[in-house]
Amino acid sequence: MHQTVPLSDARIRLRRRLAFGGMALAMVIFGANFVVSRHAVLNGLSSHDMLALRFATAGFLLLPTFLAGGVASCGGIGWGRGLALVVMSGFPMSYLLMTGLTMAPAAHGAVIGPGMVTVIGIVGSVVLFGSRLSRPLVIGVCAVLVGLACLGFAGTRHTNATILLGDLCFLGVGLIWGGYPLLIQLWRVDALKATAVVSVVSMLYLPVYALFFFRGFDVAPWCVLLAHAFNQGVLNIIFGLWIWSWSTPVLSPAVIGRFPPMIPVVGTLLAIPALGEIPSGLQIGGIAIIIAGLFVASWRRPAAGEVHQNEVPADADGEAERQRRP
Repeated sequence: MHQTVPLSDARIRLRRRLAFGGMALAMVIFGANFVVSRHAVLNGLSSHDMLALRFATAGFLLLPTFLAGGVASCGGIGWGRGLALVVMSGFPMSYLLMTGLTMAPAAHGAVIGPGMVTVIGIVGSVVLFGSRLSRPLVIGVCAVLVGLACLGFAGTRHTNATILLGDLCFLGVGLIWGGYPLLIQLWRVDALKATAVVSVVSMLYLPVYALFFFRGFDVAPWCVLLAHAFNQGVLNIIFGLWIWSWSTPVLSPAVIGRFPPMIPVVGTLLAIPALGEIPSGLQIGGIAIIIAGLFVASWRRPAAGEVHQNEVPADADGEAERQRRP
């Protein structure tokens, strides 16, 4: 029998402030990761090395949480739901991300992936949660699509033909990553359990890496390997993904969709001094159109009557009772 855990007005406000601040910090982490990961693959580490560092670190650290939920029930959320979340934020999504960073500039990854995430999040909020389909939303989504087309055309004109393939990888990242917060809200999955499942199940890649892609521990200095392990596994998976999972039911998917526009701003600006990646005129135009479209589409008031929810795990299974805000 589920028990309702009441929240005071002050506690609700505190949770929302923490969620806002946490999501802003998570977007900075995600935006910087495009630059950090691109720098790594340009300086000796392969995409497979980065994936192994990501899931070995996060998976082993969160293994106790996964085991506490039970292997038979996939950490307590069920194998069907668990595998869906793994596809959207675990190895498949990360593989596309790291592969794209070996082919295309970091700024492209920071714009294309989050651009699609925001579009899918907004459309999904309309379809699944009854958010209002407003004129700014439609204009913003169309602007994002125009900007993506500009980047794609610029990639075909570039001397390196693989840029277009990298951009397609980033497009795939956005298409599958965008459904993650929607499912977290729809299924009301506990944030820490979801993060643990994504991390631990993605460790199934490690034997494949060991057999076919492992090149020894001397591919980079230990301090570099440890720094990237911390960035990939702790900052991006444990910290960033947990914040995203926890904040979604606190703020609602419609509000969460306002944050990904920060990622291309951070990623594009950091790529200039860190990597020397100066976008072409057409690429700058595409990036500017996408960023503008994201802000127009996502920064809107909730529809009248839209319910804001605060979900508080109230039993051993992590199920939650909905608390209506006054």
